[in-house]
Formats: sequence, structure tokens, C-alpha cells
Amino acid sequence: MAAGFDQTGPRRKRKKRQSRKPKDRALTRSENMSRIRGKDTRPEMMVRHAFWEAGLRYRLHDKRLPGNPDLVFPGRRTVVFVHGCFWHCHEGCSNFRIPKTRTEWWAAKLERNKARDADVLAQLDGMGWDVVVIWECETADPKRLAVLTEEFKLNRNASSRPTRNATR
Repeated sequence: MAAGFDQTGPRRKRKKRQSRKPKDRALTRSENMSRIRGKDTRPEMMVRHAFWEAGLRYRLHDKRLPGNPDLVFPGRRTVVFVHGCFWHCHEGCSNFRIPKTRTEWWAAKLERNKARDADVLAQLDGMGWDVVVIWECETADPKRLAVLTEEFKLNRNASSRPTRNATR
């Protein structure tokens, strides 16, 4: 007989049966919420990357300022907040809607976030800082982000030009 054959036909190698991984259980609300970060989020990183490529230099998360702004431009006295559309209630945005479960609790929580944002804005304004808010949905489109970056650069150039006297 030829090697590899017996009376019933060619020998087949049997694959070992691989054990399946058990399915991950669904995350509880608490576990899911604990994974949401406050710093270095994807939208924030996109804004930082766009500003850095445009030659804008900044400081991160200055704890000396109210609200712990995402980007701080001390020379311009300007701060930038990158707000998530859900957490900061971006009205009219498809990323914002109040969850269908525990709507009263969520509405109250998100209203407190809006009130805190308004308070921080007022404090920074009182300290003489300009505030720029960039929404999460604006960071999704690279072209829109480039336009925001250019507008930011132009605002600095317009405000930092030396004033000329009309009479010499």
C-alpha cells in the first residue's frame, strides 16, 4: 500500500477543536461611564494636532484657571475648550440627546454641566481671558477644523497689530 492511504481512502489530518472564548458580558452603566475620559479625548487630540501643525503653541490643562481649559494660549490671553456635544448639551446637534432611561436625572445632570460652563465662562471673562469653544462635532470634519484654526490665527494677527497714529 502507498503511504498515506488505507483501505478507506486518504488519511485526513484532523484539526484540533479550538475552544471558544466566552463572550464578554455587557458592560454595566458604571463600568461604561468609568471609561469616559476627561482629558486627551479624541476630539481634543484632533484639535491639538491641527493647532500644532498650524504653528500654534499652547499649554495644556492649566489648573490655575477656572474650568481647567483644554488649551491655554498665555500670550494671547485665550483659552480653548473642546466640548463633547453630549456632555455640554450642544443644542441642534445630532450627537446630543437626553437618554431615554432616567430622563429626569440626566436632564438635571446636563443642566448642571451647562450652568457650570456658564459660570466658568463668566469667571474667565472677568479675569480678562478670551474663551473659544470648539464642539466635538466640529472636529469630525478636517476641513472645518482647518477653517477654525485659520480663524484662530487671523484673530491673533488682527488683535496684535500695532495701532498707527493718524497724525505723525
